Amino acid sequence: MVSPDEALEFRIMKGQNVALLTLVITLAGCSVPGAPRYSDNPDGMFRPATQVSSISLKHSQSVGVIFNQNTQADLAYLNAYNARAREGVEQNLLQSPIQQAYINSSDPRLAVDSVRTSLQQQFASVTFYPNLDAVMAARPDVIVVLDTRSTLATERSSDVQASVRAQFYDSNLTYIGEARGMDGKNMSPVWTHTKRAPEITDQVNAQRQVQVNALQRFDASLKALVAVN
Repeated sequence: MVSPDEALEFRIMKGQNVALLTLVITLAGCSVPGAPRYSDNPDGMFRPATQVSSISLKHSQSVGVIFNQNTQADLAYLNAYNARAREGVEQNLLQSPIQQAYINSSDPRLAVDSVRTSLQQQFASVTFYPNLDAVMAARPDVIVVLDTRSTLATERSSDVQASVRAQFYDSNLTYIGEARGMDGKNMSPVWTHTKRAPEITDQVNAQRQVQVNALQRFDASLKALVAVN
């Protein structure tokens, strides 16, 4: 026989899980795009990687960074995901730690800000430009094309992935080298009714850890690239 306290706890858990499921479904709804389709083709005028520049990477160089189409799509995806998490769904039922975990784990600035810090630690100056024309006009010593890709949990999938890649080119747009980092995690569905709020929160927070792992690996790859050159 179920005690009154156990019955109350069950009703609370059921309400929380209904709200959580609603949030997860909404995060993948029509107002929030699914993980964008990415391209492996280089943007614009960059020469194939079969042609390698004679320029070496040095700490004294100035660096200009632009986003490729993948990064632009990724930022739009993360902004939409994050906005829906901030709005919340059934906020009177969903515990705030769960909602906050969704917000923290979809921070659109995490990758860009971390890459900026990594580059600043290796080069004399780092400036971000809106497009290729702008960076070419500024004439930095090295041009970096940033490629970021993210896949976060939805009601259809809990496979989380993150990758960061920076391709380096000289002032003639000839390839120098690249730094990259990636990570992924296959998680059980976050909306399972048997899970309690702390377990759900931990699992949603794991999305951010995947991104952090990818960025740490990118940082190590960048340090090795500059050291070799």
